Amino acid sequence: MIDKNDKLDITIVGAGVIGCAVAYELGRCGAAVRVLESRDVGLGATQASAGVLAPYIEAHHPGPLRALGLRSLDMYDAFVADVVADSGKVVPYERTGTLEVATDDASLTRLEQTRQGLASAGVACRMLSQTEARVAEPHLGESVRGALLLPSQGFVGAAALTAALRRAGARHGVSFLTSHAASRLSVADGEIEIETAQGTVTSDAVVLAAGSWTGRVAVAGGAPLPVRPVRGQLLRLLWPGTRLARVIWSSLCYVVPWHDGSVLVGATVEEVGFDEGATVAGVTSLLDGVGNLLPATRDAGFDEVRVGLRPGTPDDLPIVGWSSAVPHLVYATGHYRNGVLLAPLTARLVADLVLDGRIDPLLEAVAPGRFDAS
Repeated sequence: MIDKNDKLDITIVGAGVIGCAVAYELGRCGAAVRVLESRDVGLGATQASAGVLAPYIEAHHPGPLRALGLRSLDMYDAFVADVVADSGKVVPYERTGTLEVATDDASLTRLEQTRQGLASAGVACRMLSQTEARVAEPHLGESVRGALLLPSQGFVGAAALTAALRRAGARHGVSFLTSHAASRLSVADGEIEIETAQGTVTSDAVVLAAGSWTGRVAVAGGAPLPVRPVRGQLLRLLWPGTRLARVIWSSLCYVVPWHDGSVLVGATVEEVGFDEGATVAGVTSLLDGVGNLLPATRDAGFDEVRVGLRPGTPDDLPIVGWSSAVPHLVYATGHYRNGVLLAPLTARLVADLVLDGRIDPLLEAVAPGRFDAS
């Protein structure tokens, strides 16, 4: 917490879903908030996200990532309701469950082990036979051996959510300065100065939520955190048949259905640095995977390919918390494939930390200091 009698002035660097969620939460808690973004709002990794809300799939085993995901998923109903009410915008959001399918003996065994672990923890789930899986989702191909149904999971429209967060934040006084790339942070007279090509911005506190570009913002007195870009390519296809009932997930790809007759198919995982280009190999691998999983997609229309650079970390956990090297600097980055899922929780954790000095126990596992370069 920063002690100050006046309204706290906070700058957020980065306007993806994490930066926008943090800005909205801080703004509605009464802080004076501005957001700096090098391009337009939501045009980084967020625009290439399918918005899957599936903590049990992203983290098959208990641990910090699953704990974070479950806490954030529990917040989602109220989070979306608040954002919709404050923005006046519709945000596509469904908790119709996920169907994780097995296409070979090894993945079938792993799914059964997952079911046993979840059931012993009191989580509602059901293992489906091959026949039951194809009844639950008639479009599944013959390669499917069985499936795990998890009713509590779902998806949200990532782009629509981010746009609504921007509008909701603006209602609470948040300003968004696009084409403002932050290049350096330094401390002067108890405040943080943020250098941009358009000039220097001074704040009581800074939240660095720049995703894959975190390391490109020089921090005086602190070494760069190990956040790296991981390219993900995502397809939007025009679905030819009756709508899928829920998110379908497999080792081949995942598929998210939309009411407009399209599906999102993702996503590749590519260590190619800051290359944001789509590739034939990436598109082909996704088309082959979804064609095997859902044969009807071979007759689908091809609409577009989206590419995003997801911010990865060495331990696949986000980085959230105070910098140990720079006063009044908070990190909210490194969310990799879970930025949309973890947006409500990250926003709450950061707001509690900055405004009230509350340190949630969950922050221990994601603290910047674990890399000794914060």
